[in-house]
Amino acid sequence: MSKTQQSAQKPLNDKGLGNVSSFTRENQKSLTFIVAAVVVMIAVYVLYQKLYLAPREVTASTQMRVAQESWAKKDWDKAIKGDAGYPGFEKIISEYSNTKAANLANFYLGVAYLNKGEYHKAIDYLSDYRGDDSMIAAEALGSTGDAYVELKDYENATSYFKKAVDKAGNDFLSPLYLKKLGLVYEATNKNADAADAYKSIKKDYPTSTEAQSIDAYIARVEAKL
Repeated sequence: MSKTQQSAQKPLNDKGLGNVSSFTRENQKSLTFIVAAVVVMIAVYVLYQKLYLAPREVTASTQMRVAQESWAKKDWDKAIKGDAGYPGFEKIISEYSNTKAANLANFYLGVAYLNKGEYHKAIDYLSDYRGDDSMIAAEALGSTGDAYVELKDYENATSYFKKAVDKAGNDFLSPLYLKKLGLVYEATNKNADAADAYKSIKKDYPTSTEAQSIDAYIARVEAKL
């Protein structure tokens, strides 16, 4: 074996492996403590989910039933503040934070305030909604756009209607928010953009309710170009 070959093999000798073994022995207590801490944290998390959060979730969902019924009847004040011993959405959010029910209550509450004409509150609550349901998420974004329209903040309205169109991705909500987007563009004299929004309805959602009358909107904005 040449000297070069012998030299190349030196990093693989037992001395190097011994250093690793020595490091493990010297730090065994620390490593054991770290592993134990991780196990404890996992156990605490599981117990938190099962013994604390899960029961709160059930209670919150039950408690907000009356508020949901009031919301469906468009009794906004009762939905917000509650009635007959049942909490409204504001109290659900306050008392049952970190639950899915409280998160959903943000959506309900935002829509309620939108209908009451309290647009800044509507935006605040709708923005706090964090859900996986694409329909509700799209409605939250679209309702935020509605609130900004009422505040005459057309730049933000445009942004949220675009987000709502993308989030929905269906024949029911996407054309609805495309039409609202087109109307905002018209209101700000961006007629070419309005025409594009309306044409997208005709092209991409031809069977939607909005598509049935969209030719008139397209003709109107094209006459202004």
